[in-house]
Amino acid sequence: MAGLFATLNSTVKAITAHSAALETTGKNLANVNNTSYARQRVIYGDRGTIATPTGAESLGLEALGVQQLRDQLLDLQVAREISITSGYEAEQKGYQRAQAALGQSIESTTTGTSDSGIGAALDNFFNSFQSLAGSPTSDGVRETLLQNATILTDRLQLADQRLQQVQDDLDTQITTDVSTVNDLLNTIAELNEQISRFEVNAAGTAVDLRDQRQARLEELAAKLPVTVKDLGDGTLQLSAKDTSGVSVMLVNGATVDNTVSFDGTQITAGTPAATLNLASGSIQGSLKAKTGAVQTLRDNLDALAGQLITSVNAAYNPSSVAGGNFFNGTEAGSIAVVGTITSASLKAGDGSASGNNSIALAIAGLASKTFSISGGAAIDGTFVGFYSKSVASIGQSLSAANSRVEDQNNIEELVRKQRDGVSGVSMDEELADLLKFQRAFQASSRVFNVVDELLDTVVNRLGA
Repeated sequence: MAGLFATLNSTVKAITAHSAALETTGKNLANVNNTSYARQRVIYGDRGTIATPTGAESLGLEALGVQQLRDQLLDLQVAREISITSGYEAEQKGYQRAQAALGQSIESTTTGTSDSGIGAALDNFFNSFQSLAGSPTSDGVRETLLQNATILTDRLQLADQRLQQVQDDLDTQITTDVSTVNDLLNTIAELNEQISRFEVNAAGTAVDLRDQRQARLEELAAKLPVTVKDLGDGTLQLSAKDTSGVSVMLVNGATVDNTVSFDGTQITAGTPAATLNLASGSIQGSLKAKTGAVQTLRDNLDALAGQLITSVNAAYNPSSVAGGNFFNGTEAGSIAVVGTITSASLKAGDGSASGNNSIALAIAGLASKTFSISGGAAIDGTFVGFYSKSVASIGQSLSAANSRVEDQNNIEELVRKQRDGVSGVSMDEELADLLKFQRAFQASSRVFNVVDELLDTVVNRLGA
């Protein structure tokens, strides 16, 4: 049997262990709203046993360490879902900016256009020539026609400029994200080094540093998807696949092997620079929006403007007289009404007779003309039909992006809940533990007092 002094020592160890458990529970409660925090538990145990006359006895309860409750597979799954969500959201924002650039709302379920958009301007332009055909000498009709033509060209130019600005903004966002990625790679490498150093003799004990690293990994995943490999010494290895399927090492333990770069069209890493094959992350989402639907919309606007310039000029200036065209320019960014045309000089007919309206009728007739790319035109269908189809196309892209974001948010939330079931802090559970450890502490303290009284009796009163 251990005796009173040994019992006193064991009780002190137990009080210390319960105190550590109370401290850990308090820390868990303090981090209840910290999404990067994984709940912790004190590991109870003893350091071994000793032989006594009555048999082997434990050295007493101790707090052997603090365990972090994490599921590595769930952490990896959460990072993957964050990366997918971030990619969809970046793509969605790109399409929303493109919608704003058109100066009108896009409804994917219809091909309608608002009164303030290019579609309405096209209608007003051709209607004005129809009015001119009906009143070829009306000054008011002529002024209105020139005004509507200017509105149309202004809206085409403005839409092109805004779409260009959207692409420039996406480039800026990608450049910023790439810089953030490189900062995160350095931070993760530094955390790898610290964790490795602190866990030389106690693997898995640098729990707060591991929380910080997991938070940085999830921030990185939101920008750029990486493959994570545990090297077994507390450090991680991060890599990304290039377009050939070859892994490009980014972080190897405490060292950043390669940083990533943006060359204006693609993301590269390594020496020689290899193009990374990105399947998710905000960088991939921004790149997809920039080079996908937004660029297609710009191309369609250029085709629309080019066909409009060619067709209207051919009708307005059938003899191709120098300086006799109605429009200048070749595409959406450069289309403009010829500066020398005024309400007085505007031609309604070929001048063969007073009141001739052949030119106005020819241009008004373009509104319903069906063009064909296979026939050498720049567009398929009518002007308004082609524009509506182009708008509907990006509208469908935006609608699809909205649906993907909504669905993916639900998936990410589901996976996060699964992880929270393992790593999250439950106030009910922590408060129950708090009472349990408090009672254990009080009980051990009571034992300590009893042993102290017994020792007082033995030391001070026996034989007195």
